[in-house]
Amino acid sequence: MKAAVISFPGSNCDFDMLYALQGFGVDAEIISAKQNSLTGFDAIFLPGGFSYGDYLRTGAIARFSPIMSAVTQAANAGKLIVGVCNGFQILTEAGLLPGQLLPNAKPGFICDEVALHVANGQTAFSSAYDVDETILIPIAHAEGNYFADETTLAKLEKNDQIVFRYVNNPNGSAHDIAGIMNEQGNVFGMMPHPERAVDAVLGNIDGQNFFKSILSGILTKV
Repeated sequence: MKAAVISFPGSNCDFDMLYALQGFGVDAEIISAKQNSLTGFDAIFLPGGFSYGDYLRTGAIARFSPIMSAVTQAANAGKLIVGVCNGFQILTEAGLLPGQLLPNAKPGFICDEVALHVANGQTAFSSAYDVDETILIPIAHAEGNYFADETTLAKLEKNDQIVFRYVNNPNGSAHDIAGIMNEQGNVFGMMPHPERAVDAVLGNIDGQNFFKSILSGILTKV
């Protein structure tokens, strides 16, 4: 598996994601947002951080980066696209995932470890987890409040596009949404950081099965 980790000006979790992927034997490399091609990559990861300083609105400037045309092309070709935290915000701004991430219901930055419920364990991002499993994953965001209109939320529910939900909602997200995928099941975004929960030295390995799920999905395709 060959993976690209997109680095935007202001990204600060790009190397966290890189190291997590490499720890699972993935041939991963950092790709600048200034590039315009992702040829040869099986999966693309948009990491957390503060792309372009979160000016204007989180992800609103990053979605115009040259690399995003290539990300859209890869998504349309069925490649796996993963956006974590700021990456999730960018995917919604780019229209690759529905909805929008708003400021937390209680204004302020949250840095914590929260419980997530595996709402759909039959996806390329969750298949290694047990059905209805509860996991602990770190969060670090000020604008993680997922919002969508009622029609969109109903569609997400009906199509089982909600992959992870918060057990105790920390930010006001509609329907306790922590992570969703597109209808095709190849584009995924979540606010919590699974790449920060893959090493026992950090006291949490609940993110390991997230990456094992992705690896399993890629190998199945191959």
